[in-house]
Amino acid sequence: MSLSKTLPPVMLAPIGCVRHQAAEVPRHWTVSDLEGELELLTPYEAGLADITPGERIIVLFVFDRSAPFTPDLLKQETRHSKQIKGVFSICSPIRPNPIGLSVLDVLAVEGCRVRVRGLDMFDGTPILDIKPAFKTE
Repeated sequence: MSLSKTLPPVMLAPIGCVRHQAAEVPRHWTVSDLEGELELLTPYEAGLADITPGERIIVLFVFDRSAPFTPDLLKQETRHSKQIKGVFSICSPIRPNPIGLSVLDVLAVEGCRVRVRGLDMFDGTPILDIKPAFKTE
């Protein structure tokens, strides 16, 4: 039996969205100083307990404005080096599963909102999950 016949479908639902007023968004969190908020849906507010200013968090989100993925995009030209590379080795938003990841600095937490710095997502981008970012030694 092939692997594709044994893997169940995955269903995800957003827990909130990104909010900011910027007209342009940096291309990647590593080069971003953009500040804004992660606005969670009310049922998830208690999950923000113990997130504090000064910490870094990992945010998983949906590339909801990207072009649809097709098999011919398994190899893409990178924006910075203009080399053709496999999609899993680059940060393209056009992916088989349009999931992005950013590591953000927490500035404040108030209710269902987390004020952050380092955004590389558009206003209204759906958030799938938030995880702690641990420093490696």
